[in-house]
Amino acid sequence: MSTVVVKRPARQPEPEYPSGEVLLEAPPEVPAPSGKAWGQMLMMLPMLAGSLAMALMFAGRGGGTFAYVTGGLFGLSAIGMLGAQLTNNSGGPSKQEMLQKRREYMTHLSRQRRRVLKTIRRQREAAFYRHPDPDALWSLPLGPRLWERRRGDVDFATVRIGLGPQELATPLVPPPATSLEKLEPMCALALRRFLTTYGEVPDLPVTMALNGFARVHLRGDTDAARGMVRSVIAQATAFHAPDDMLVAICVAADRRSEWEWTKWLPHALHPSRTDALGQLRLVAPSVTGLEAMLDDVLASRPRFNTSGGPPQVAGPHVLVVVDGGDTAGSDHLMTDGGVEGVTLLDLSTPAPRLLDRARLVLEVNSDRHLNSTTVDGSAEIGRADDCQVTEIETLAMQLAPLRLSAASRGGGDTPLTTELGLAELLDLGDPYEFEVDQAWQPRPNRDRLRVPIGVGTDGGPVELDLKESAQDGMGPHGLLIGATGSGKSELLRTLVLALAATHSSESLNFVLVDFKGGATFTRLDGLPHTSAVITNLADELPLVDRMTDSINGELVRRQELLRAAGNYASQRDYEKARAAGAPLAPLPSLLIICDEFSELLTAKPDFIDMFVQIGRVGRSLGVHLLLASQRLEEGRLRGLDTHLSYRIGLRTFSAMESRVVLGATDAYELPRSPGHGYLRFGTEPLIRFKAAYVSGTYRSKTAAAVAAGDGEDRVREYSTTYVAPPVTRTPKQEEAPEPADGVGESVLDILVGRLAGRGKPAHQVWLPPLAEPPTLDQLLPPMTADPARGVTVAHAGLLGELQVAVGIVDKPFEQRRDVLWFDLAGAAGHAVIVGGPQSGKSTLLRTVVTSLALTHTPREAQVYCLDLGSSALSSLRDLPHVGSVATRLDAGLVRRTIAELQLLMGERERRFAERGVDSMAEYRRARRHDQHNDDPFGDIFLVIDGWATLRAEFEDLESTINDIANRGLSFGIHLIVTAGRWMDLRPAVRDVFGTRLELALSDASDSNLDRRAAMNVPEKSPGRGITPDGQQFLAALPRADGAQEAETLAEGSRKLVTDLAAAWQGPGAPPIRLLPPVVPYGSLPSTGRPGVPIGIAEVDLQPVHLDFAADPHFILFGDGESGKSTFLRSLAQTIVDRHDLTEARLVLVDYRRSLLGDITTPHLIGYGSTAQVTENIVAEVAAVMRDRLPPDDISADRLRARDWWKGPDLYVLVDDYDLVAGAGSNPLTPLLEFLPQARDIGLHLVIARRTGGASRALYEPVLMRLREISTPGIVMSGNRDEGVLLGTVRPGPLPPGRGWLVSRRGGTRLVQLVHLPQRS
Repeated sequence: MSTVVVKRPARQPEPEYPSGEVLLEAPPEVPAPSGKAWGQMLMMLPMLAGSLAMALMFAGRGGGTFAYVTGGLFGLSAIGMLGAQLTNNSGGPSKQEMLQKRREYMTHLSRQRRRVLKTIRRQREAAFYRHPDPDALWSLPLGPRLWERRRGDVDFATVRIGLGPQELATPLVPPPATSLEKLEPMCALALRRFLTTYGEVPDLPVTMALNGFARVHLRGDTDAARGMVRSVIAQATAFHAPDDMLVAICVAADRRSEWEWTKWLPHALHPSRTDALGQLRLVAPSVTGLEAMLDDVLASRPRFNTSGGPPQVAGPHVLVVVDGGDTAGSDHLMTDGGVEGVTLLDLSTPAPRLLDRARLVLEVNSDRHLNSTTVDGSAEIGRADDCQVTEIETLAMQLAPLRLSAASRGGGDTPLTTELGLAELLDLGDPYEFEVDQAWQPRPNRDRLRVPIGVGTDGGPVELDLKESAQDGMGPHGLLIGATGSGKSELLRTLVLALAATHSSESLNFVLVDFKGGATFTRLDGLPHTSAVITNLADELPLVDRMTDSINGELVRRQELLRAAGNYASQRDYEKARAAGAPLAPLPSLLIICDEFSELLTAKPDFIDMFVQIGRVGRSLGVHLLLASQRLEEGRLRGLDTHLSYRIGLRTFSAMESRVVLGATDAYELPRSPGHGYLRFGTEPLIRFKAAYVSGTYRSKTAAAVAAGDGEDRVREYSTTYVAPPVTRTPKQEEAPEPADGVGESVLDILVGRLAGRGKPAHQVWLPPLAEPPTLDQLLPPMTADPARGVTVAHAGLLGELQVAVGIVDKPFEQRRDVLWFDLAGAAGHAVIVGGPQSGKSTLLRTVVTSLALTHTPREAQVYCLDLGSSALSSLRDLPHVGSVATRLDAGLVRRTIAELQLLMGERERRFAERGVDSMAEYRRARRHDQHNDDPFGDIFLVIDGWATLRAEFEDLESTINDIANRGLSFGIHLIVTAGRWMDLRPAVRDVFGTRLELALSDASDSNLDRRAAMNVPEKSPGRGITPDGQQFLAALPRADGAQEAETLAEGSRKLVTDLAAAWQGPGAPPIRLLPPVVPYGSLPSTGRPGVPIGIAEVDLQPVHLDFAADPHFILFGDGESGKSTFLRSLAQTIVDRHDLTEARLVLVDYRRSLLGDITTPHLIGYGSTAQVTENIVAEVAAVMRDRLPPDDISADRLRARDWWKGPDLYVLVDDYDLVAGAGSNPLTPLLEFLPQARDIGLHLVIARRTGGASRALYEPVLMRLREISTPGIVMSGNRDEGVLLGTVRPGPLPPGRGWLVSRRGGTRLVQLVHLPQRS
C-alpha cells in the first residue's frame, strides 16, 4: 500500500463555549401589614377642626343663603379629604401593584430562559464539534480536522467516553436565600422550576483525559466495555497523529480476531521497527511482548505524575489495551503507579479495593449505563459510547495510508527552522513520478489560484490566494519586498512552479519580467503556462516601451474577446459560461510578475501608469499583478498602493521599508536565513511563514527504497501477527558517494521537465525582440522556377503587383509580427529610407531590388541604380532587371541615367495622350495582355543610394529628379532613395515619398516619423528601424538561402543574383545610352535645324546647334586640356564647310598658336598671334563694322530686311582670352560698341578662356558686355571654387570635350563637343 503524506494544517477556529454567568433576580416579597393609616387619620383631625370652625364662622354672620351655601361647601370638602385619605392609605400595597410585580418577574425569567436556551444550543454545538459521535468520525480523514490536536494543545489526549448531563456553561446564579413566607408564592415556584430545569444540560459528551490516569479499569458487561474502548481508540486516532499517539494491544490468542482491525491503524505501527510484512504491528499476547516492542519508546520514562502538571516526556502518548493478555512479568506497564505518558485500558484485571489517584474505574452495564469510581468516590456519568468493529475498521482503513509530513511535526517555530520542499508541501510525492493530468484536474472555485507557498509557525501551510476579496481571496494584486539574500527570487520561483503544478495552461498563464536580467525566471520559460519571459531590460531600456505595448495589447485583446463573446462583464463570467457549455475558447487568468520593479520605475517613471492600469482593470480581465523588489522607497507607488491588496515582506534593509510594506517593523527583525517572511492581506494580522524551496538538488528516495528491499517477490497475508524477516547475506559493496551539493536536478528542473509540452501552449504575449534578420525565402511564399518568369514565387497574387517584401515589422500591441511590404503600385510608389551611417540603408535597398526581382520579370520592372554611397549596389549589376548601376565616379552614367528617365517620362506622357491611356494601372493591365509591346519598359525604379551626395555633387540634377518625383508615378517611374538625415530632403520633395522607413539615426531627435520610437531603435543593429506608425521593423537580407549570418551575406546575395540571371532567358532591362567619350567630326547626323552643330546633348543624345542668327556671340570656359582649342577648331571648320566665301569669313586670335594651320581656306582673313597684329586686325574689323551700322534715316522695313549692307558674316574666334585680355590693353576693346548690334551687322565673337581667375575676369569690359547681352556659352572642366560662371553653373571635373551648355532658350545642358584633331 502506498502512503499519502498529510500536511497538518493550522487548527481551525472552533465554536466558542459560552462564558459568563446568568444572574437571577429575587422574586418580589409580600409586604407585612402596618398601623400607618391611623397615624395619618390623627394628622387629619386638626384640618377637619379648622374646616368646621370656618363653616360655623360663615354661618354665624347673620345667616342668609350665601352663608349657608358657603358653610356647606367647607363641610363637603372636609368630608372628601377624609375619604380620600382613608382610601389611599389603607396600610399596604394594592392588589394591582402585586400583580404588576409578578408580571415583571415572570418577564425577567422568560428573558433569561431564552438566553439560557441559546446558551444550551451553543454549548451543545461546541461540545459535539470537539467530541463528535463515534459514527461520525469516518468523515474526519477527508477534512482539515484530521489529527488536529497537537501535544501542546489543552485538549491533547482528551477523548469522549459517552453522553451525560453537564453543568450549564453559564452557571445560574440564584438570588440570596430568603424565607419562603416572605416571597410571592407564584414567583418563588417559577424560580425553583427554572433552576431545576436549566441547571444541567442533558446528553452532552463526557470526556476523559487519557494523560490524567495511568490505568483505567473497565468492568461490567464485556461487550459494552469493548465497544466503549473501540470508541476511545477511534477518538484518539482520528484527532491525534501517529507521531503523537500510539496504540498497543495486549490480547489473548482466543480474542485476537476481535482486534485484527488494529493492523490498519498507523498509530498501531512501530515508528521504526519492521518485520517481513512491514512496520511492526503493536499487538502482542503478553504485556512483556509489548514492552519488548516499545522498549525504545518507553525507555527512561518516569513514573506517572499524579500532580496533574504538564507531561514530563518527549515522545508520543501510548494507549495500551489489555484484553485477556498475559500480564505476568511486566516491568513497566503493569507496575503500581503507572508510567508517564502511558494510559492502560484494562478489560481483564479487576480493580483493587483501594484506589489511588492514578487509577480510574469505569463500569458499563448491558444497557451501556456508565458509572465512574475514583479515589474521591463514585459518580453516575450517563450512557457509554459504543463503536462496532465494522465502524472502527472502516476508520482504520481510511487512516492506513496516511502519514504526517515532516513539516507538520513538532510545534512552536520548528517548521520555520527546517527546509521544506515544494513537492512535500503540495503532496506531489516523488517529482519524477508527478502525474500532470491528475494534478491539473479542475479545482473548486475556492482552490482556484490558491496555492501554498510555505509553512507557518504551527506547521500548517501558508497559502496565497490570488483571487479577489469578493471571491474570498487575497488578490488580485500584491507586493513582495525582500532584501538581498532574503529568498525573494526563490519565493517567486516557488509561487510560479506551485501554480503551474496545480493549474493547467488553459486556466492560468504567466508573464515573467526581470528588469535586471538575473536568473530568477531562467528555467521557467519551458512551462506551457509561460506567455512571456522578459529579462535584461536594464541593458536594453527600449524594450520597456515594447513591454508596455505588449501588456497593453493583452489587456485590449482580453477586452475585445469578452465583448465579442457576448459582452461578458468579467473573465470570471466568461469562464462560467464556458464551463456551462458555451462554445468559447479558454481565457486563462494571467499572472504578471515584475521583479525589481523599483529599479524599473527609476529608469522609466512613466511605467507606473501601466501598473495602475492593470490595477484598475485587471480584476475584471483576469489579470493579476505581483510586484517584487529589494527596496521600496516611500511614495514610489503613487496611485498604485490602493490596488495592492496583499503584501509579502521578507527580510528588509530597514525598519522603515518594513513599515511601508507591512505597516509594522516585523520584517526588519526576521532571521537572516532566506525564506522567512510575513504575509498580510486585508485587515488580517500578519502571518509568519517559511517559504518552500525548489532550487536545491533533489535526491529521490525511490532508488534507496529499492535497494533496501530483500529482492524477494512474495505475497504474504497482512495481519497483526509478527513475521520474522528472511535472513539474506549479500557481499559487501562500496557505498556510492553522495552527490555534491548543488549538483543534479532540482525540483524546479524536474517539474518543469514533466510539465513541458503538456497542455495547450500559452498565448504569447511577448514575442522575442527582433534580433536575427530574416531572408527573403522566409518572408515570401515558396520559390519555383517558371519557364516564362524565371525564378519566382508560387503565389499568383504577388506576381507583377508591385508588392515588395522588405522585412518583418514588430507589432507588440497586437502580439504578432507581420511581413513588412512596400506597396509601390499607387500613391505610395516613391520610397525613402533614412538612416545614419552603418544603419543598413544600402542592404535594405538591395533587399528591395531582389524582392522586386523575385516577383517581377525584367519586362515588368526595370531598375536603374545610382550607387553614391558604399558601392553596395554593384552586386546587383548582373540582375536582368537592373539596367545600370552608376557610382559617384561614373558621373556621366549618373547624368545619363537621370536624363534617360526624364526622356522616358516625356515619351510616356506623349504615348498616354496619343493612345488614350487613363492611368499607369491601366497601362500595366494592357501590357499584361500583350499590348504596347513597342515599349520595352514597364515600371521603372530609380534607386538612389546617397541623396545628400547627389545634391552635393550633381546639384544640377536636383531639379530634374524633383520633376521625376512629382510626375513620375503617373507614368510608372518610381524613386527609391536613401538619405542620412531627413533634412537632406527638401520639404517639397519629402512630401512626395508615400513609403517611408527610418533606420537608426545619428540623433534620434532628428526623426521625422516618431521621436520617441526612434529613441528605442537599438544602436549598432543594422536593419533595425521604425515605420511611419512608430512600429519597429527589421530589414530582411537580400538572399534566399535561409542563412541569417551577416558574415556570408555577400556570398548569399551573389548566389541569388546568379540564380535569377541564369533562370531568365529573355531580354534584360534596356541599358542606359551613354554620351560617347569622343564625337568625331562629321559623325553628327543632319537634323535640318538651323545653326552650327557643335556636339551631342546628354538629355536626348541628339545634336546640339549654335544658332548665330539668334545668339551672335559665344563664350567658353575650360581648363587646359579640356577641349577649348578643339572646340574652336571644329567650330571654325564647320563654318568653313557650311558657308562659302560670300557668307562667312574667319578671324582667329590665337596667341599660343594652337589653331595655326588648321584653317587653310580663304575664309581665314586674319590670324592674330600677337597683340600688335591683333590690334591691327581688330581695328580693320571695327572699321568694317562701323560702315555696316544702319544710317540714321533707315526705315523699319530695311532694318528688318537688313539690306543696307552686303558681305559675309565675320566670325572672330579668340583662343586663350585670358592671354589676350591680360596684357596692358585689350585689343578687342574696339569691338565693344558693336557687340550689342552684332546680329544686325554680321559680327560674331567667340571667346575661349581658362576657368582659372574667370570669376574675376567676368568684370572685364568685353566679358561683362557679353554677359549683359545674355550670350550663351559652355563651361567645361575646371575648379569648382571659381564659383558660378554662366547661369547657375559652376565648373567641375568633366571629361575632355564635355561641358555645360548654357543658353536662354535651351537652359543648361551637358553636351559632348565634336572632336576635330589638329592637323599633323
